[in-house]
Amino acid sequence: MDNSIFLAKFWGWYFLIFFLILSLNPNRIRQIFKYLKDEKFLILSSFIAIIVGLLTILFHNIWELNYKLIITCIGWMSLIIGLALFIFPKPTVNWLTYINIKLVQVLYLILFFIGLFLLNIAYDVILI
Repeated sequence: MDNSIFLAKFWGWYFLIFFLILSLNPNRIRQIFKYLKDEKFLILSSFIAIIVGLLTILFHNIWELNYKLIITCIGWMSLIIGLALFIFPKPTVNWLTYINIKLVQVLYLILFFIGLFLLNIAYDVILI
């Protein structure tokens, strides 16, 4: 299977599942930000973000103007946020909290539509 299609499936399902969980249980968002104040959780989540971002970039650093660019940007964002959480934990958590409070519904809708778009590309459901 092509790396681009595999990652489109992975990120598409991830965003769709993430959207559904947060829509059905909005308290989970508050829990995540509460746990980010715990150093152990912060270090673990930053390592995971760095690993996932780095793996995505290593297997898929394609800068074409199509769905592949979205996957590459997701990998870079994951790596950058993971590094920021690890190197500058308090300012990054404050920034993420501020962004989340101001744009929570917009961000999750965008993730939902990006997930649907990537799944559409991966499974070739509708021709765009």
